[in-house]
Order: sequence, then C-alpha cells, then structure tokens
Amino acid sequence: MKRKDFIKTLGLLPLTRAMTDLHTLNSLNESLPNTEKMPVLFLGHGSPMNAIEENEFVSRFRQLGKEVTKPKVILCVSAHWETRGTKVTAMQNPPTIHDFGGFPQALFDVQYPAPGSPELAKATKELITKTDVELDHHWGLDHGAWSVIKHMYPDADVPVIQLSLDYTKSPQYHFELAQQLEKLRYKGVLIVGSGNVVHNLRKVAWGKLNETYAWDWAQEANDKMKSFIMDGNYNALIDYHKQGSSFALSIPTPEHYLPLLYTLALKGKKEEMTLFNDKTVGGSISMMSLRIA
Repeated sequence: MKRKDFIKTLGLLPLTRAMTDLHTLNSLNESLPNTEKMPVLFLGHGSPMNAIEENEFVSRFRQLGKEVTKPKVILCVSAHWETRGTKVTAMQNPPTIHDFGGFPQALFDVQYPAPGSPELAKATKELITKTDVELDHHWGLDHGAWSVIKHMYPDADVPVIQLSLDYTKSPQYHFELAQQLEKLRYKGVLIVGSGNVVHNLRKVAWGKLNETYAWDWAQEANDKMKSFIMDGNYNALIDYHKQGSSFALSIPTPEHYLPLLYTLALKGKKEEMTLFNDKTVGGSISMMSLRIA
C-alpha cells in the first residue's frame, strides 16, 4: 500500500468505527427495546446444595427477586463455565447442567427450564469488540447460574443466557470486557456475576460447612475485599495477586473471583453499592454478595 493510501485509510478508521457502533446500536434497539436502567448483581452461590436447602442466603436471594424490577432477560457470568476464548449461550432452550458429583439425587433431579435468548446472545456478541465472541449451542445453564436464579425467579419465566470466562486472560482483560456490556443495562437485562470472593475447597472445614465460620486468612481477605469494594479501589481488586498471602489462600484459582470484577466494572459513578449475605461458611467460602443500582 502506498503511503498516501495508508494515510487515507487511517483517516477513515474513526468513521468506520462510528458506523460499526451505530450498526450495533441499531441492531440492539431492534432486538431489545429501551427500559429503565437495571441493577447489576454479584451473588455468592456457595455449595450446590443451596439450590434445594433452606437457609438465610437463599432467603435473601428470594427477597432480591421481589425487590428488583423483573428483567426481560438475565445474562449470567458463572464461575463454572471456563473456556478458551469467550462464548455466549445462544440456544432457545438451554439444558440444566448438573456439573458436580457426590450430592443427593434430589439435587440432580432439579430442572430449571428457563428459556434462552438467541436475540440477546447475538446482541452481546455485537457489543463486545474486545474479542470475537462465539455463539454456543452446547453448554446450557450450570449450577452457578440456576442454583441462585431459581430462588429469584422460581417460575423459570425469565430467559437466561450465560457468558463464559476465558481462562487464558488476565483480570484486567475481564474487567474491560465487562465494561462493554453496559448498554445492556438499559435494555431490561439483569447482569449477574455468580461465584465466591473467597473460595478454597481444599481448606474447607467440612464439619462447619453449614455454619458461619471463617479461617483467620479468609476473614482478613474478605474484610480487605469489602473495604476495596466500598472505597471503589478496583485496581487493588484487579491486582488481587499483589495483596498478600490471605488473598493467595482465598483465591487459589480465579474462576470464582472473576465474576465479581464483571459486576464492579459496570458500576456507574452515582450508583450505590449494597452488600448482603456477608458471611463465611466452612472456613473458606465467603457468601458475600452485592447489588449495584
């Protein structure tokens, strides 16, 4: 390419980008009409047994379903769907995935037949320019999604899609990708991150799994995270691997922690943060959850 043609091409880039953004916005408007701004949630999902047991955590999830304006669609980022690259479920009827073992048959019998939303999947794909998002027709709803959403919307009458976590990418990458979902909040979409800010199964005190109990390092990490969250110090949370041994023990692998970053990335400057279910069970699993609105 000649130099003058190269310079001309560079000059057209902003126009091309603007046209692409306009096309994406028009496509989004066609598939999802405007609504009031929806909140964003991070839900500490804990044990899969929370899907069928009665406790203070699921009681709060149920209450949340009554407090939040009923969404048109839910987009869930679950700790339990890690992929190479980013995918979004795009089938009309996602299956209920029982991605665990060693639990009572009653848990495996649970079905959550919420419909999917191919329209939202396509809109999400178009919104995200940070990477190429693959429309997925094989996954469904894992327990990170259905075990909490079923308490909020027990009739399974709200469509649900899932966005995967690319395990090859950094926390900063995930934070920036999440910011690109912001327009969905004005389209009746409830964005839910589902994980646990402290999650170390190797350190669980199994005899205390059903009671409030935290190892010293778990409590320290939970308290620091809470302080960073409320102070808006998201850089410290993104750089969690620099926060010392309590964080290293609390986040031995990142998949349960990253959904928190997806939630925080979408907070507006004037929005309030509300923490709930702020207790640790079994020594090393924090149920801390938050609502941004």
